[in-house]
Amino acid sequence: MKKLLMATALGAVAATGAQAASHGGDVKIGIIFGFTGPIESLTPQMANSAELAMTEINDSGKFMDGMMLTPVRADSTCIDSAAATAAAERLVTSDGVKAIVGADCSGVTGAVLANVAVPNGIVMISPSATSPALSSAEDNGLFFRTAPSDARQGQVLANILADKGIKEVAVTYTNNDYGKGLSDSFISSFEAAGGTVTLNAPHEDGKADYSAEIGALAAAGGDVLVVLGYADQGGKGIIRAAYDTGAFDRFMMGDGMFADSLVNDLGYALEDSFGAVPWSEGEGTKAFNEIAEAAGVNGDSSFTRESYDATALIAMAMQAAGTTDSNLFKDKVMDVANAPGEKILPGELGRALEILADGGDVDYVGATGVELIGPGEAAGTYREYTIENGDYKTVQFR
Repeated sequence: MKKLLMATALGAVAATGAQAASHGGDVKIGIIFGFTGPIESLTPQMANSAELAMTEINDSGKFMDGMMLTPVRADSTCIDSAAATAAAERLVTSDGVKAIVGADCSGVTGAVLANVAVPNGIVMISPSATSPALSSAEDNGLFFRTAPSDARQGQVLANILADKGIKEVAVTYTNNDYGKGLSDSFISSFEAAGGTVTLNAPHEDGKADYSAEIGALAAAGGDVLVVLGYADQGGKGIIRAAYDTGAFDRFMMGDGMFADSLVNDLGYALEDSFGAVPWSEGEGTKAFNEIAEAAGVNGDSSFTRESYDATALIAMAMQAAGTTDSNLFKDKVMDVANAPGEKILPGELGRALEILADGGDVDYVGATGVELIGPGEAAGTYREYTIENGDYKTVQFR
């Protein structure tokens, strides 16, 4: 169970401020992603997707009696918790945001949650922070995520190896909360199924030379090198060094490695490699892809669907509660995300707001088939892929 931390007096102060804002003009929503750092090739499309939902809502004129959502971007860096905390603090104290879409990477998300969101009573919905540790974070009911926990991803990766008959692997992970959590989850599932991990070794991001790490991994051996890192940082360096030295020629990758930039730069080294990334299919995904394409947003980029959904959930929860006060609308997030209610797809946010304004219920399907479980996180499905001829090819959904 999540623990309740906010004092009653602080909640009352926050409520007063939010109610005053609800009679003003724009409602500011923070978007805090790593616009610099190891996933910087992904975050522009994530932010564009979040803002796509805001534009759709504003164009409808149905939000809070005609109020407008205004995005305010901030840089989490993905890896620097102090910088992310300072950026989030500015969003709240200087910019006056009423909710935050983000953060992105797990470590900085935990820091922003503990140091900014909880003390200030601000709802956060992350589209991409996947550490299992966040499931039990002390959050006063303010934190949600539209991407599934890595507890699930670890099982998926282990199942992929089992299906391929691969029983011995070496593992390297980026040395932070995300990498360690995913590595622990994967190894637990893989070994429980009879697999052997020859070596589990962290790597640091930002290094020019990964020959020492690859030397140790190669000495340990394994049929596949499992890389649980970042596509724009150490994970890419590890693969390049492994391929160049002939240590490994086949890789399995976690979700942080899925990026067009990786196959564009290292497609020659990745033939027949494979991995998994949170993904979805169905009418909601199709609807999102259509509106994203029309808006010039790359809907196939990582966590774009989850970013759109996170923003939509914030707006619908505010509408359902009739306030921008996080301490009040936080209780509506699960309600609008799940049954019962009229199913809502991307492109139908205006209709959802109208239903909620009339006192009705919605069941937000969204771009990812949203279903929030447990402590407010996505049940989630994964796209298993392989790399053929320098491009991603879908194998199946799990």
